[in-house]
Amino acid sequence: MNELVPVAVPVSPLRQRLIDDMSMRHFSRETQRNYIRDVGRFATFLGRPPDTATADDLRSFQIDQRDNGVPVPTMNSIVAALRFFFNHTLDRPDLARRLVRIKQMRKLPVVLSRDEIARLLGATTCLKHQAALSVAYGAGLRVAEVSMLKVRDVDSERMLLRVERGKGGQYRNAMLAADLLTLLRQWAVSSLTSMLFSSSPSSASIAPRTCPRATSRNRPSPAVASTSAAPSR
Repeated sequence: MNELVPVAVPVSPLRQRLIDDMSMRHFSRETQRNYIRDVGRFATFLGRPPDTATADDLRSFQIDQRDNGVPVPTMNSIVAALRFFFNHTLDRPDLARRLVRIKQMRKLPVVLSRDEIARLLGATTCLKHQAALSVAYGAGLRVAEVSMLKVRDVDSERMLLRVERGKGGQYRNAMLAADLLTLLRQWAVSSLTSMLFSSSPSSASIAPRTCPRATSRNRPSPAVASTSAAPSR
């Protein structure tokens, strides 16, 4: 019986050049994936290679996105990808300038009071979830940063939490309160991996969605329910 051998899909020279331009600037894998996807969206709309686009093509593409109800954050992400593509890969800044970034109305975040946060954390019955949520709220970490913390990132001498490759790939230190350190030590006794928070002994780390799910499950009352999303900025 003949077995089917998977055939690698060839990468076009234009796409490879885009990948090289992003790799040269140390873009994260996620950013590269998003940019390739968004340039591909434009190429699909265009029906031909994107390096043949005109200013009218870009205008028609953005009007089509608006008419189809594409969310403003998504439209702006596509603008960022296309601007990079035209500025750096094609060296066509004249076309990049034609792309319009949509102004987005920003709402003020709802900040929980100390009492509301205490009630939220107090309603959490799982020690791991309580420790993870306490780090998110107490040290001001994003959920993705919490999920990637390692045991060695806890600096009990200087009372700091080391955050590696946070938003924008940046490294930073976050303040570590004494009561938070005590809670982390309680949890660390149960942790069997190098990761501070793991879903199982064989798992590398908890998924970033764990904190929001734990928050939703353990909100103690309707008063806190509408405002208790874990920080994810």
